[in-house]
Amino acid sequence: MSSATAKRYFVRPEDVPGYSPANHTGTVNRRLISPETVGATSMEVLLGTIEAGQGALPHAHPGMEQACYILSGRARAEVGGQSREIGPGEMCFFPKGEEHVFTVIGPEPVQVLVIYSPPYGEDPAKVVRRVAEAHP
Repeated sequence: MSSATAKRYFVRPEDVPGYSPANHTGTVNRRLISPETVGATSMEVLLGTIEAGQGALPHAHPGMEQACYILSGRARAEVGGQSREIGPGEMCFFPKGEEHVFTVIGPEPVQVLVIYSPPYGEDPAKVVRRVAEAHP
């Protein structure tokens, strides 16, 4: 098997292009484990870096579960009427269809591993965003 067709199982963040996800501010994600990088079909793992005071605006994923593991920094996660400050070594879980918010609250950026099942791939059909209210 040539190196062009060899399966890839190991990924370094610096080898994966960063992108700014929709509905997020001050965020750069790198899709580490995905259909494109390693051929994953049932999960996706991202490394996110989020600037102080920035994060994910209210949204939900009707057909997928999401978990976040904090590597560094502090954030506030909100889901299902619960809100909690989380830091390094802590996780949060966002069930299918449950609106959630994630905001960096400390002075330093947050580095977070984000796990989706099944893969999200920034597919607009896999997210529901809160509609902005009209003001008179």
